[in-house]
Amino acid sequence: MARILVIDDKASMRAMVERVLGEAHAVDTAADATDGLAKLANADYDLLVSDVRLPDLDGFAVLARAREMAPDTEVVLMTAYATVEAAVEAVKAGAYDYVAKPFEPDDLLLTVSRALERRSLRARARAAERALRHRDGLDEMLGEGAAMQKVRFLIERVCDLDVTVLVTGESGTGKEVVARAIHQAGARRERPFVAVNCGAIPENLIESELFGHTKGAFTGADQARTGLIEEAGEGTLFLDEIGDLPLELQVKLNRALQERCFRRVGEGRERPVRARIVAATHRDLRQAVDAGTFREDLFFRLNVYPIALPPLRARGEDLFLLARHFLGLAAARFGRPVTGFTPEALAALARYEWPGNVRELQHTMERAVILADGPQVGVDDLPDAVNSAAGGLPRAEGPLPPLAKMTYKDALDWGRDRTLKLYLDALLRRFEGNVSHAAKQAGIERESLHRLLRKADLDAAHYRA
Repeated sequence: MARILVIDDKASMRAMVERVLGEAHAVDTAADATDGLAKLANADYDLLVSDVRLPDLDGFAVLARAREMAPDTEVVLMTAYATVEAAVEAVKAGAYDYVAKPFEPDDLLLTVSRALERRSLRARARAAERALRHRDGLDEMLGEGAAMQKVRFLIERVCDLDVTVLVTGESGTGKEVVARAIHQAGARRERPFVAVNCGAIPENLIESELFGHTKGAFTGADQARTGLIEEAGEGTLFLDEIGDLPLELQVKLNRALQERCFRRVGEGRERPVRARIVAATHRDLRQAVDAGTFREDLFFRLNVYPIALPPLRARGEDLFLLARHFLGLAAARFGRPVTGFTPEALAALARYEWPGNVRELQHTMERAVILADGPQVGVDDLPDAVNSAAGGLPRAEGPLPPLAKMTYKDALDWGRDRTLKLYLDALLRRFEGNVSHAAKQAGIERESLHRLLRKADLDAAHYRA
């Protein structure tokens, strides 16, 4: 049921329109433009039906005000003095249609139905656009595990809001990827995304980098310079490694965020901060506050909406997904026909701790593609630290391989023979030798799993506590 507002100075016309439309929709009425616009300002209406000749404003003025106040509300104008020119003018001004009095009830119903249909289509188009923005922004957020699903959820909730975000996590976990996803998925996506590493700029230059400076502000300032806060405009300013910002600059940044304004170095004029701020750090800022190296007021100013990224070692189910993704990118970049991994290489990837997180995995895949002689990456193509993790198959100890999260069919896509044994080993470890539960996870019958265990020379009893 749509909500419709009818404005007409004749009580008989208001009553007739309300009677015609009231059977299918919720109808409110007003006797003049002032009352009607007040109602429009205080409630959401799907459609406004207004007479052109009103005692206080004409219908075209009402239309203009309605477009400003409620741009999603469709408008239909009514008049007893209809002309082609007036109808064209109404449509150009933003009305859906122009109805000539007197009109048949069915004609009004048809016009209203089409106007509401257009509103519905426009709403669906906007929803599709928002979904596309979210998809584009979140495409880089690879991972199906619970930890990354939570990160996606947090991004989706905040991307359209003007809220300061603090992204935390170990080096290499993808903090800038999250910042870009927030920017790309939100309403600021057409605005600039400006990133600055607070730990990579010399201390004597970072104030000028952030806030800009006037000509002659200091030795070497031969001309005025726009700072990164100003460059970001109404977009996103990403302050990476905010924990490395010098204390003196922390004071000035805190003031800029609090007052939403700043001054260029050497200038008295205040300029507005329009950008949305996303900060990131691998440090524990609470510990830094306790140690006196980070200001508590700035910490609370930044920590409005925290997003914590998990290390790669805690994302076991996502490891192979990311490895295959980076392998494909590297193969395309270097023009190499590398498409997969040997079972031994998979075992090494699964057991390695990945202290450098996702960044280390990406670089490892690039190196492996360069070294691989055939279509598959082997353990010899991996760095020594990763290669040494290959070893033999563990039984009841060690980290749970991501293969245990797959179905039997998906696991076989990685290869045969040794992959089968690795998969079954991981499956039995996960369910501690319970064949019924393992078969259910694998998506196969219990008897079929027993046959596969015999083929792989594995005994479920060895996995039971």
